[in-house]
Amino acid sequence: MTQNSEQDRVLIFDTTLRDGEQSPGATMTLSEKLEIAEMLDEMGVDIIEAGFPIASDGDFEAVSKIAAQAKISVICGLARANFADIDRAWDAVRHAKRPRIHTFIGTSPLHRDITKLSQDEMAERIHQTVSHARNLCDNIQWSPMDATRTEHDYLCRVVEIAIKAGATTINIPDTVGYTAPRESADLIAMLLERVPGADEVIFATHCHNDLGMATANSLAAVEAGARQIECTINGLGERAGNTALEEVVMAMRVRNDIMPYRTDIDTTKIMQISRRVAAVSGFQVQYNKAIVGKNAFLHESGIHQDGVLKNAATFEIMRPEDIGLTTTNLVLGKHSGRAALRAKLKDLGFELGDNQLKDVFVRFKALADRKKEVYDDDLIAMMADSASDSGNEHIRVKFLRVICGTEAPQSADLILTIDGQDRQATTQGDGPIDATFNAIKALVPHGGATLELYQVHAVTEGTDAQATVSVRLSENGKIASAQASDTDTVVASAKAYVAALNRLILRREKTTHAQMDAASA
Repeated sequence: MTQNSEQDRVLIFDTTLRDGEQSPGATMTLSEKLEIAEMLDEMGVDIIEAGFPIASDGDFEAVSKIAAQAKISVICGLARANFADIDRAWDAVRHAKRPRIHTFIGTSPLHRDITKLSQDEMAERIHQTVSHARNLCDNIQWSPMDATRTEHDYLCRVVEIAIKAGATTINIPDTVGYTAPRESADLIAMLLERVPGADEVIFATHCHNDLGMATANSLAAVEAGARQIECTINGLGERAGNTALEEVVMAMRVRNDIMPYRTDIDTTKIMQISRRVAAVSGFQVQYNKAIVGKNAFLHESGIHQDGVLKNAATFEIMRPEDIGLTTTNLVLGKHSGRAALRAKLKDLGFELGDNQLKDVFVRFKALADRKKEVYDDDLIAMMADSASDSGNEHIRVKFLRVICGTEAPQSADLILTIDGQDRQATTQGDGPIDATFNAIKALVPHGGATLELYQVHAVTEGTDAQATVSVRLSENGKIASAQASDTDTVVASAKAYVAALNRLILRREKTTHAQMDAASA
């Protein structure tokens, strides 16, 4: 499993906080972005694309703060091919120890038609904007968006222009997941062969998963000469998502015999960040997802179980501990103490200070009183709840009681603490969840917001299992997602709905402040 330090190094460019966050409903708070960025930095990600600074004041603030806190990773801001975007990106990343500006323009016939630029006009735009970016920063990445559907002759022409203007990384995006592995490899090989100066820059690959080939396309590009992969944690991203970081990193590690490349990723941190991204984005990892799915290291077939017991390598091509997955599932209970809880959480990837442990221990005891046995997944869900509880919410669930059954009316008696004041409502609905949500709506009118997603997942087995509930609300184009866990599904539902509502309120306030600032200016 060890990789030779003399092997070609492949840079890992993570865009979870930019392209991944563009997945509808995956918007993260500032504190969550800072947390994920810190985890990416610690696991050895080479470049973190922290956001799109000109998109909003919130995006600018997030990129700026990530740039200031980064210890090792290059911090990158995205910019369209215009001076205003590039200047804004530079202002956001300039305080990073290692800043980068990433500018792009759509070069395919479809995108040229949208911008109404001729080939010559676009070529001149590329020269001007890349040159402007290079005058600000010595680390410039340029991307011809929809490169895989751009005419080869024109693609070679604009890549040469970008290199001459000062780009140090040329990223070749398969923006709509259209290409196949052989095409991906051939495209990189063609550019390396035909473009003057190609051997002096790093070529990168950015693949989407619309046809399920993002990982294969990225690895094919590397075999052809690309030395940077753009990817996201859990493959998060628009439509069917992006190349999954964990898949390409582990593929090169496990099959180093045929893919002799190395990365600086600490793979033992993969599971922890996968779980955290799933929690803050509200996008659960599918059970059969490669590397990080719940079933990735489970064996139910008798033949498989027997083989694994005798020699794990018979049915496992990598070790669970290689990705930070604990190999034991020690059960804790209400008699377990702080030391046992701290040791188990450390085994799961959570390092807690004394004050944090004190707060988490209170939550653990409350959970242990309701569940006979507390498993690893219960603790992970509990930690996700702890991390998302910022302590400054407008609204909190204080009390909830529901009445349901075949004969009784479906009703909910709910008390919410709203800005420090308790308010109560009793409402009816089509079942206990609907009644509970109606009570929330009665106490916090939000007529413009609609419920787009409601999902329930059992954390563990058994009738006392915790339920993790995901809720997504939408209002005037703004989307807010949240999760909550509890042994009572209705309580988890109420907490998740209220958490999403808090996020929506926060976005309203930011929009109002931005409008006021614009008016005063």
